[in-house]
Amino acid sequence: MAVGLEHYLTVAAILFSLGLFGVFLNRRNVIIILMSIELMLLAVNINLVAFSAYMQDLVGQVFTMLVLTVAAAEAAIGLAILVVFYRNRASISVEDVNQMKG
Repeated sequence: MAVGLEHYLTVAAILFSLGLFGVFLNRRNVIIILMSIELMLLAVNINLVAFSAYMQDLVGQVFTMLVLTVAAAEAAIGLAILVVFYRNRASISVEDVNQMKG
């Protein structure tokens, strides 16, 4: 049994839905929300690589490298913001972040 495009799309859909559920169901922990966003980006990357291989074009794989670079930068900046926020508030709860408005 060969692994086809449908298998890659199914795995990507499952990963994307897990990331989406992680963002919407977990409203308390910022780190889990960031990890869920990373899961969603991973699912998009799987789709890009799968379609790139299916169409025998390297554009999707090059764009995946760009998305991975942006995701790494987003994770680094997000963690740096969390460290600064924890130093100021001694908590990383999402409810405490909402208090910063205004």
